[in-house]
Amino acid sequence: MEKIPITVAYGDGIGPEIMTATLNILEAAQARISVETVKIGEQVYLSGQTSGIDGDTWESLRRTKVFLKAPITTPQGKGYKSLNVTIRKSMGLFANIRPSKAMHPYVPSKHPEMDLVIIRENEEDLYAGIEHRQTADVMQCLKLVTRPGCERIVRFAFEYAVNNGRKKVTCMIKDNIMKLTDGLFHQVFKEIGAEYPQIEKESKIVDIGAALLADSPENFDVVVTTNLYGDILSDITAQIAGSVGLAGSSNIGEHLAMFEAIHGSAPDIAGKNIANPSGLLNGALMMLSHIGQGEVADNIRKAWLKTIEDGVHTGDIYEKGVSTQLVSTSEFAQAVIDRLGMEPEFLKADSKTSGKAFHFYPYVRKDVKKELVGCDVFVDWRGDDANEIGQMLDSISGEKMKLKMITNRGVKVYPNGFPETFCTDHWRCRFISKEATKHSEGWDYPELSFDDVLNLQSQLSSEGVDIIKTENLYKFDGELAFSLGQGE
Repeated sequence: MEKIPITVAYGDGIGPEIMTATLNILEAAQARISVETVKIGEQVYLSGQTSGIDGDTWESLRRTKVFLKAPITTPQGKGYKSLNVTIRKSMGLFANIRPSKAMHPYVPSKHPEMDLVIIRENEEDLYAGIEHRQTADVMQCLKLVTRPGCERIVRFAFEYAVNNGRKKVTCMIKDNIMKLTDGLFHQVFKEIGAEYPQIEKESKIVDIGAALLADSPENFDVVVTTNLYGDILSDITAQIAGSVGLAGSSNIGEHLAMFEAIHGSAPDIAGKNIANPSGLLNGALMMLSHIGQGEVADNIRKAWLKTIEDGVHTGDIYEKGVSTQLVSTSEFAQAVIDRLGMEPEFLKADSKTSGKAFHFYPYVRKDVKKELVGCDVFVDWRGDDANEIGQMLDSISGEKMKLKMITNRGVKVYPNGFPETFCTDHWRCRFISKEATKHSEGWDYPELSFDDVLNLQSQLSSEGVDIIKTENLYKFDGELAFSLGQGE
């Protein structure tokens, strides 16, 4: 049968050792692949490519559409960006899949029944990496969450559950605090979840959700969440399953799929032939399923489980009384090869990724009515008395706008703030229409023009106010589209 071309990067640190071991196993199992080798990572960074990847590699990825990547090293300092983030975002790898299954008692775990999958949104959230220093005291990182991004990852999670015989999908969010960003993710989860009545659905606030994952992971099946939460939760689940070194992951997009171990390049043990190749091998098995070679993946998976079951362990999981043989990287790979065609006796080889392709639905943007109703002006001011800055801004409000409130680190400090509230040099000053009125159910915000906002900014600037940035305040279809200050 025709071989499938794949792009392979041997990476840095332990990367070359575990990639060699992994490819040897795939070759012995007669995986139908043709390897295109590329260089990425530290060597490319230091050659002057600040992204850690060059044009020839991009061309290979566009040609093969499949990437098996060993861990890479990002040099310290000099502002080098994460290569993983660059590839995921540049190629639209929106879904990160990280299975975690216990292999107790052969790899000790306090949770022998756990078998779950974290599905993490891979492009948005705080990992957009948009940060600014705004004052002497304050740094800012923007959290970006979009409706198309939420729809894709949530639908992917439900489709994954259906295709892989999973029974439940849990959404993890923090929308009791971040009502707009995490609130959108939760709302989309409820909307799309309604299309899958055969799948049980639940939502958890991420802090208690993480605690429950660590305490009773056997109660979870598929977990879908945003980028940062997913990164943290998947490391937790991999560790409590037995070892981060065993876990692989896939990164799925419309134009490319990337497969890797979840651990780093471990330069402290590089070149010693002692690293565990299992994480990268499990990533490669997900790759084989993705390219339609599930039967090869199943054969290797059974041989790998048989090796673990027989107690043939690398140093990271070796334990006296459980393990029978301490082996090197290359010896572990040979042990798996020797067991090809064998069946594990106790460990079930049923935690795998379906090769069924995900259907990409086009995003349909809905028409909405957008009304400008105010402006948050962020000011650098070195005083510590909120009443002083508040009274100053009250006196110089624009022709059509007035100061409604001032917050510091999100807490209302003017009017009627508390003297105990600690204030930095970063003040959010909320201006609304002078015609706005308060009633029993809240505020009525008349619409403003952009010129009204520009006139306000011009007047503030002429009075010497140090404006850091502004955020316009809108209503969409009549609903407020901005968060209130704590105490507003």
